[in-house]
Amino acid sequence: MTDERLGAMASELSRASSRAQPPPGGPKVVALGGGHGLYASLSALRVVTDALTAVVTVADDGGSSGRLRRELGVLPPGDLRMALAALCGDDEWGSTWSEVVQHRFRSEGDLHGHAVGNLLIVALWELLGDPVAGLDWVGRLLGAHGRVLPMASVPLDIVAQVELDGVISTVRGQVACAQTAGRVQSVTLVPEDPPARPEAVEAVLEADWVVFGPGSWFTSVLPHLKVPELARALHRTRAQRLVTLNLAPQPGETDDFSPQQHLEVLRQHAPGLSLDVVLADAGVVDDLDALDKAAAGFGARLVMADVAATDGSPRHDPRRLASVLDEIFLQKR
Repeated sequence: MTDERLGAMASELSRASSRAQPPPGGPKVVALGGGHGLYASLSALRVVTDALTAVVTVADDGGSSGRLRRELGVLPPGDLRMALAALCGDDEWGSTWSEVVQHRFRSEGDLHGHAVGNLLIVALWELLGDPVAGLDWVGRLLGAHGRVLPMASVPLDIVAQVELDGVISTVRGQVACAQTAGRVQSVTLVPEDPPARPEAVEAVLEADWVVFGPGSWFTSVLPHLKVPELARALHRTRAQRLVTLNLAPQPGETDDFSPQQHLEVLRQHAPGLSLDVVLADAGVVDDLDALDKAAAGFGARLVMADVAATDGSPRHDPRRLASVLDEIFLQKR
């Protein structure tokens, strides 16, 4: 692509990205995760701060992402696409582009199931030769209220130790881990020492807040702690660390998990990690004392709030979550 064409694109995208930006100010926030959980977190955080970075897992091996990963050898784009869609504004430009990048083709041919955003992201990766530059270009096109980064420079495989009827077995792949009939005990990554994206490490080290969750605990949240350089940054950062707990167990991953069990598993995967805040919905906690004790084990205070959707579904309501997060952030400014 020529410098002239890139310059023309930059001018147009600059005008697009200026639309409906959130009010200036707010802390530097890094949100970790993937999939629908990170989407919920970013949908709330983008109205709280204009200094927002998503660091996204790159282990998806199913659907459109898995097909592109296997065919082209690229990072799986699906979770990155969802994060970008979550950062779109509520104006006509943002809501339209959010729908466009999330749109999936329905056909009897090879395009069936592919998301438009996945193809757009991979096309820019091929043109620019740099995953982060490609994501930045898509973000500017969408007028995204924040930046999206992959947590690692190479595609990853999740390997889980799974217990079923007293027998421990090994399951490989994000889809297989998420759908296992057994109970996931722990996860590791292949390769074991993947290179972290330097931009992601820098964002964590410079953040005021790092937010873990909500999301699929073993396949979206914990993998960040298994990328050594990123894990070191998460331990070293001066940022406040906040965990947003899930509203319900994840079928196939955390069946029958209590909120405090999510924290216990986090402790197992990151023994030296300290936390500052654990946020839980008041309506899903059965044993408040046990959860408070688990949070205190990380050095964290427990914040109970109504952050669930009002329709009874196990989803976080973006407006409620944004209001609570804003209040927590303000208390530390």
